[in-house]
This record gives sequence, structure tokens and C-alpha cells, in this order.
Amino acid sequence: MEIEQIKELSDKIKNNVEKVIIGKSEIIELLISAMIAGGHVLLEDVPGTGKTMLAKSLAKSVGVDFKRVQFTPDLLPSDLTGINYYNQKQGDFIFRKGPIFTNILLADEINRATPRTQSSLLECMEEKQITIDGVTYALENPYFVVATQNPVETQGTFPLPEAQIDRFLIKASIGYPSESDAIGILDRFNNANPYEQLAAVCENDEMCDAIASFQQVYVSKVIKKYIVSIVEKTRNHDSVDLGVSPRGSLAMMRTCQSFAAIHGRKFVTPEDVKYLAPYVFCHRIIIKDDYRIDHKSSLEVISNILSSVEAPTESWGN
Repeated sequence: MEIEQIKELSDKIKNNVEKVIIGKSEIIELLISAMIAGGHVLLEDVPGTGKTMLAKSLAKSVGVDFKRVQFTPDLLPSDLTGINYYNQKQGDFIFRKGPIFTNILLADEINRATPRTQSSLLECMEEKQITIDGVTYALENPYFVVATQNPVETQGTFPLPEAQIDRFLIKASIGYPSESDAIGILDRFNNANPYEQLAAVCENDEMCDAIASFQQVYVSKVIKKYIVSIVEKTRNHDSVDLGVSPRGSLAMMRTCQSFAAIHGRKFVTPEDVKYLAPYVFCHRIIIKDDYRIDHKSSLEVISNILSSVEAPTESWGN
């Protein structure tokens, strides 16, 4: 698939999702970029902002297998992965697949499940496979996890460990709509739910082609050095206890490539890095306790680093 075709595919999906979701084109683009890049997304926001509806609309637009799991404290790992059960009729153990075997998995309120259950997603998110009773099962492509969590409510929740947060390519917040968008939502949902009329605008094969093709987007040496310079700064910053990992550097490069592709560009620019850095890096750093007391956020740290690292100015498209 050519870059122009990836842009056409992205535009079709985005326009279709916007039949349901109003005023969140940037977030929709981030989700499409993450999916094409082969990553996963963590949506963190207060209840009622459309996190679940956004994920469902994207899945319906792409036309792939979609499953939603409501995470609760009593959810077991086998409830996600599936189990081997004894079939008396056949006289043998049969494997019954769990909801983790899908193309798009919505892990709703992921921080409500226990760490034991959360950890069942680690292998499938990183390696696109799952091992059950010593047998490894490959997951179908595309494989895309969209997890949601509420940052305000803490009762009955279990914070995600850093190892799991690091497996999310992007962490984003939808935010409240503007006044005009809020009125538009009321108008659109006045008579019927537009999600019910939503139809797929692309096939599974098209998305797989895009995933296989986005890395043809050129990343110059100066852009790679720019990404690494930012990452190095996170590791040496006074207010940071733990900086961005090598996985984070790769995540940034892949996200920049897919983001450039959905905009029809065959090369990555410094502006791509600057725009995506808060979404790719903020959840990958840990702020020191002293600075956390002063309410210093990871977003402030990343913004400070971006302003202190000189962006390349030469022709990075050649």
C-alpha cells in the first residue's frame, strides 16, 4: 500500500467515526495512528466523555472482530485468555478461547481489575501472542488494545504497573467538549444513536496492508538523533526518577511514521516529534516525589525538555 492510500484509508475511517464523535478529530487521528503503528492506546479521562463510544466507533468503522471486557475486581485471567475444559462427549480437553482473541479489544476501566488479571495482557500486547498451559497461540493481525480508566475515582481500583503502562504506545485524554460541540452532541443524539447506523468503511485486509506499509515513511538520521536527545534528557532531568526506555524511543519513531503516513507525507518532521511527544512520553516517565508534592506533572517536564532540546532545521525529507 502506498502512502497516499494510507491517507485515504485514514480519512475514510476518521470521517466515519466523526459521524458519532464530535469535535475530537485529533484524538481520532491518534487512535488510527496507533493502530496502524501496531501499538495500543490508554484513554484516561473522567466518566461520560466518550472513551468507550470512541473505541466502539473505531472498531465498527474498520470492520474487524471487536470485543469489549468490563474489568472488575473479580475478573480472572482465564476470563480473558480462555480455558482448557474437559469435554465429556469427546473425552478430551478442549480449548475455549477468551475475548482476548480478537482484533480490537476494549479493556473498559482496566484499573478496576487486580494486578493478576492486568498482567494477563502483558504478553499479548507486546508480542501479539498468548501462552496458555504451555501452548502459545498467535493473535490475528491487526491486534489493537484500547484501555480506559478513570483518573479521579480511586476506590476499588488497582493502578497499572509501570511495565504495563510502558506497553501502551499512546496515552491520551479526550477532555470535555466545547460549548458548540456539546450542543452538536445533543442535536445528533436527539432522535437516535448514530452509532447504530454506523457501517464499516474498510476491510481487515486494508488495515493489514497499511500496518505492513507505514514503515516506508522515511526517518532521517537527524530526526532519530532528535528523538534520542529528548529521551536522554528525560533520563537526566532533575525532576525525573525514571526516564523513557528504549521501547519508548521505538514507540516514538513508529508513531511518527504512522502519523506522517495518515497525513500523506513520506517523511517525518520535527513537528511530528514535538506534537506526539506528550502522548508517547508522558506516561513513560516517573516524577520524583519531591516534585510531585509541588504538583509538577510529566506534561510540564516533557514540555520543558522539548523547549530545551534544539530541533533540527536541515532538510530531513532527503
